[in-house]
Amino acid sequence: QVQLVESGGGSVKAGGSLRLSCAASGYTYSSYCMGWFRQVPGKEREGVAAIDDDGSTNYVDSVKGRFTISQDNAKNIVYLQMNSLKPEDTAMYYCAADPFRAIQALGAHWVLAVFGYWGQGTQVTVSS
Repeated sequence: QVQLVESGGGSVKAGGSLRLSCAASGYTYSSYCMGWFRQVPGKEREGVAAIDDDGSTNYVDSVKGRFTISQDNAKNIVYLQMNSLKPEDTAMYYCAADPFRAIQALGAHWVLAVFGYWGQGTQVTVSS
């Protein structure tokens, strides 16, 4: 059974940094795309960043240059380093995974892929 567990959320002031972690267990597929999404109550979920198993990455325009997605294959953890945080980054952040290599197949449209596995989310709050 695949499990994704996010951690690292919290409250910071604008300009601050946080590093989110997504620990995966039970994932036996040879390929993957790991994505970070965020959602604010009353708004649609937004894809933030993703990484394929070959290291290809993609970011939504609003976080380019501020967020970095990376992976530690030995620990089965995907990170989202978030710098220069803004109040508009406030959201629940979710980690998702799927065997479909969304970035390789779809490029910037990876957010349209259907991810089969999701974590429970971690809250990020950025105050001005």
